[in-house]
Amino acid sequence: MKITIYTDGGARGNPGPAAIGAVIIQNGQIIKKYSEFIDEATNNQAEYQAVIFALKKVKLLFGKKKAKETEIEFYSDSELIIKQLNHQYKIKEEELQPLFIKTWNLILDFKQVIFKHIPREKNKEADRLVNQALDEQGREQALL
Repeated sequence: MKITIYTDGGARGNPGPAAIGAVIIQNGQIIKKYSEFIDEATNNQAEYQAVIFALKKVKLLFGKKKAKETEIEFYSDSELIIKQLNHQYKIKEEELQPLFIKTWNLILDFKQVIFKHIPREKNKEADRLVNQALDEQGREQALL
C-alpha cells in the first residue's frame, strides 16, 4: 500500500501561536485532511509536529499491521526538516532533537518513508489548513 502525505506547520511570530496541517492521499484520492492548533511553537517545531501528527494518524487509520506494509511519500515545503530527516543537515537546534527522534521512531512502524521537499506553491492545501486552524484559534481568543 502506498500513501502520499502533504504536511505544513506554521507559527504567527517565531515562536508564537502555531498550527499544523496534513493531507493524506491514497490512490490519488484525498482520504483525510487535518488541521490543529498546537499552542506556542517555532515554525520548525510546528513543521516537525505536523510530520509526527500525520504519521500517527496514518497508523491509526490503517492499523499497526497494515502500517508495516505501507510505503509513505512525504511532501513538505520545509527544506530544513526534510534535509534533517534525510540526514543531509545536522540538527543544531536543541529543541528539535526530541522531535527528530520522535519522528524517527514513528518511521520504524512503516515499510518505507521517503521525505521530499516541494515548493510552497505545491503545498497549498496543507498551508491552508494551518492558516484555518490559526484563524479559528484567533477568533476563539477574541471572544474570550
